[in-house]
Amino acid sequence: MSEFRNEVKVHGAKAGDRLSNSAYQKELAVLHVELVKLQEWVVRTGARICIVFEGRDGAGKGGVIKAITERVNPRVFRVVALPAPTDREKTQMYLQRYLPHLPAAGEIVLFDRSWYGRAGVERVMGFCTEADVQMFMMATPLVERAFIDSGLILIKYWLEIGAEEQTRRLEARIRDERKIWKLSPMDLESYRRWYDYSRARDAMFSMTDTEYSPWYVAKADSKKRARLNIISHLLSKIPYEALPRKKVSLPKRQKAEGYRESDHHFRYVPEKF
Repeated sequence: MSEFRNEVKVHGAKAGDRLSNSAYQKELAVLHVELVKLQEWVVRTGARICIVFEGRDGAGKGGVIKAITERVNPRVFRVVALPAPTDREKTQMYLQRYLPHLPAAGEIVLFDRSWYGRAGVERVMGFCTEADVQMFMMATPLVERAFIDSGLILIKYWLEIGAEEQTRRLEARIRDERKIWKLSPMDLESYRRWYDYSRARDAMFSMTDTEYSPWYVAKADSKKRARLNIISHLLSKIPYEALPRKKVSLPKRQKAEGYRESDHHFRYVPEKF
């Protein structure tokens, strides 16, 4: 098992302090090295890992997923963010459309929202019936138990932010034209229904936070700290090992053997910067 386990902490900073970007980047670089080791172990052993990310709108799920995946192979770390179900999918068994996206051997799948939409947004917004919700709540622990018994490593994260921080982030999306696309009518309605979502979250935890498939709650008022804490925790929950690597060196480049630079008129991109 990796010696890195349980040793992650931001040097020179206490929980709650403002985290400088340099300290954040330093710690993130260490975690990225470990994620590459995890990737190599997953490919070599054929492990199957599924990571679920849920949470309030604006909690930073996308930022955490980006921090995890930005330095690894996208063919190993695969992100799944399903759109609204099609008319055909609406007629299927609810969990059916998620099953094809579960990892095969040597894959890590990260769900940017998952089957737990039924217990959250679908319930709060009235997209399903209470009978649908209760059936989901009863079936999901059994289905997840079947996943885990098959050898799948399933890890579930809920990102939680305070009401004031959510307001600040959503207002920032309104002001910033780079982020305005992130704010949908659904986000505005979910913002209004803060306590409906709180009740739905509590009910979901009461039924699906089990010993064999627990929910891990990450405090996400600080985006940088949440990313470091989640990646560190994720690494601690998987029994990976650093595998030996062959020494890599660049081969000697071939000789020109008469090659001459082309006289073709290349259309270069203008160098404005």
